[in-house]
Amino acid sequence: MSVGMIRDLYDYHRWANRRLFDFAAALGEQACARDVGAQFSHSKVTRMFAHLYGADWVWLSRWKGTSPTNLPGADLPTMAIVRAKWDALEAEQQAFVAALTEADLSRAVAYKNTEGKAFSAPLGPLLQHVANHATHHRSEIATMVTMLSGSPPDTGINTWILARTGQMR
Repeated sequence: MSVGMIRDLYDYHRWANRRLFDFAAALGEQACARDVGAQFSHSKVTRMFAHLYGADWVWLSRWKGTSPTNLPGADLPTMAIVRAKWDALEAEQQAFVAALTEADLSRAVAYKNTEGKAFSAPLGPLLQHVANHATHHRSEIATMVTMLSGSPPDTGINTWILARTGQMR
């Protein structure tokens, strides 16, 4: 793992989140607020995106030395509010990733989970965890959106590579 790979991973992470978010938001606030089933981690599209925002926020806080006691997002009632909060967070997250050095990836991050239990892990794998976590929930959101209206656009890494290199329009 290298800083360059992490930066690419987070460019992809933002692209995939936004691509799916924009598709879902175009369905309208009412559709995104519809309960589509308890089989999902969260039963509404809006709440799933709010969870992704909250996870990105809590992990960025931990990487910067703070251990929040709660996961934000549950109180974000609309896609518009989620987007506004997430835009600011993405800028902060992007600045954090841009400032990373190779040595930072092996730096131990000591943190507490929201229940107060202490943990420590190297920053590099934690950075990978956040992007991987989002991939899991994007797949759930894609299924939810398919149930609401039809299949969303591909958010796979190869599609991102083709898009950023101008091979896909």
